[in-house]
Amino acid sequence: MRHTMKGRKFNRTKAHRKAMFSNMAANLIKHEQVMTTLPKAKDLRPVVEKLVTLGKRGGLHARRQAISMLKNPELADKLFTTLAERYKTRAGGYIRVMKAGFRYGDNAPLAIIEFVDRDESARGKDSGPAQMNAAEVEAAAHARL
Repeated sequence: MRHTMKGRKFNRTKAHRKAMFSNMAANLIKHEQVMTTLPKAKDLRPVVEKLVTLGKRGGLHARRQAISMLKNPELADKLFTTLAERYKTRAGGYIRVMKAGFRYGDNAPLAIIEFVDRDESARGKDSGPAQMNAAEVEAAAHARL
């Protein structure tokens, strides 16, 4: 029987699960919308909601707890300023999980997890190096010579 055994294992070790949810929570706070599999989205929701509650609580200890989970002080700052201000009157339910069909390769159920009342401009913001077209790549190669 599975008494008092909450959560899924995802065929990963405990350290791997902790790192995975830490990275996913950081990406969700950064972009305010992430597409992943449905079971991962369902297990990520309480993690991020607890972080938003820490942001609403404020204080140094809560900030340090959030930084230890997110591994990024800038994201913790966004959590404690932008998101805490946005959800200060809401008593929970900051995250929405919507089903998004099935993945092509393995038919896994997909879901979009996002903040309720999210900022549309945060989507895809600062998500890696800027892509260059062929002309820019060639110009950069000639500039190095």
